[in-house]
Amino acid sequence: MSDIESSYRVTGDELRKFIERIERLDAEKKDLIEQQKEVMAEAKGRGYDTRVIRKLIGMRKRDQADIAEEEAILDMYKQALGM
Repeated sequence: MSDIESSYRVTGDELRKFIERIERLDAEKKDLIEQQKEVMAEAKGRGYDTRVIRKLIGMRKRDQADIAEEEAILDMYKQALGM
């Protein structure tokens, strides 16, 4: 077997391992997404507004200064529209 053939075989094995790892991660991600849906359904069943919960989760990921700036701009725009 030539060096080129053996390097392709090794590269193919390595590539297969990467693909299999990604596939496993995709399966885990799907499981996590399903678990999140179940938690949201439970919250909704308890009377919580899931749209607001999602917004709160997004806000918790952001910097407080960014949130305050966005809220100030939103208030300014609302005043400009007479809301």
